[in-house]
Amino acid sequence: MYSKIDYLKRGLRFVNNVSRPSKKKLSTLMIYGTELCDSGCKHCLIWAKRPVVHLSYKKILEIMQSKCVNKDTIIGLEGGEFLLHPDANKILEWFKNNHPNFDLLTNCLKPDNVIDCVKKFTPKRLFVSLDGNRETYKYMRGKDGYDDVLKVIEACKDCCPISVMFTLSPYNNFADLDHVIEVCKNYGIDVRIGVYNDIEFFDTIEKAHETDISACLDNEKLTFKKVKEELKQKSEEKKQFLNKSQYEKISIPKHNLSGQSIITEFQKLIPNAVKETSENFDFLLLYDDWRKKHTNLKCYSILDSAVVHPNGDVPICQNLGLKLGNVHANSLDEIFNSVATQQTQKKYVHNCNQCWINFHRKYDIVMLRTLEKYFPKRIIEVIYGKYRWSFDEKLTYKEYMKKYEA
Repeated sequence: MYSKIDYLKRGLRFVNNVSRPSKKKLSTLMIYGTELCDSGCKHCLIWAKRPVVHLSYKKILEIMQSKCVNKDTIIGLEGGEFLLHPDANKILEWFKNNHPNFDLLTNCLKPDNVIDCVKKFTPKRLFVSLDGNRETYKYMRGKDGYDDVLKVIEACKDCCPISVMFTLSPYNNFADLDHVIEVCKNYGIDVRIGVYNDIEFFDTIEKAHETDISACLDNEKLTFKKVKEELKQKSEEKKQFLNKSQYEKISIPKHNLSGQSIITEFQKLIPNAVKETSENFDFLLLYDDWRKKHTNLKCYSILDSAVVHPNGDVPICQNLGLKLGNVHANSLDEIFNSVATQQTQKKYVHNCNQCWINFHRKYDIVMLRTLEKYFPKRIIEVIYGKYRWSFDEKLTYKEYMKKYEA
């Protein structure tokens, strides 16, 4: 899905961004164009947000004129369901003609619309969501969309590269993961495995990493009314926190998991088929060690990746609620490369380790394992800083993975 050239360019950008923090360039920019969504997912409640907010066509074009964005910057267009944006076709037309290096993310619940857009506007990559078999899909996402996803895959697999996004969560299990990998093998397409996280923008309910995989398989169906009540309560709690934070210094939250994996044999439950996929096996192995507080990696991805929400907010990352600014008040360049942002990013790069989101953590894994092919770990740490793959801080990536090669 991503070539060696892609990783080389990102490596060069890493050198630039570390050495010239006021002139950082973006490798990836995720534009959440709309909050509107026609799904009813248990692991994401964006579909219940009201009133619905869209990032305007004009503002998106303004963002794309930023100096921190260049022709190599990968733009991700998502939501909500991006194709429900009132100007979706107009935006896609602009990207096709002016910045063809864009990815489209979709739930495929309107398959004919997705197929038409892919054939007409040809994104560089298409990302579709599939979190299990037919029954699991309907339970986890609240809609019977399994066949819609397969319809899009069949119609578009020869038009552009497709990645199926699977989220391992309290609402599905490892058997679902095995099923999705088999689907991808049958179609000869890529699969990207993520893990359920507490992402503020998605208004998640279950406590990620502490509510274990498959723990909520018997939960009742969500209703719009119930979700709105829960979101209202969360909003009140957030207001109280923000009012309190005006008088108290906010520090980086601690990695506050118990230090014990709830599933004691998590790593053994990972399907063997995962080993045959790209960049997923080590991600899941390390996730379990991260939950046990064994894995500690710095988060350099926030120096070359950014997110813009429908209301214009630019958070420091996909996980935390900390906002760097808003594109309706300042330009993306001012927000991403300001002195204040540089100071905040430096603090979080070296001291966070609070999530296991593939948008960020896979970058750190790929960067370090690549560096270790050419340099000793102790030499890398002189520049990068101390890091560890597991409980043994001297263990290299190769030594760590050797235990699981059989």
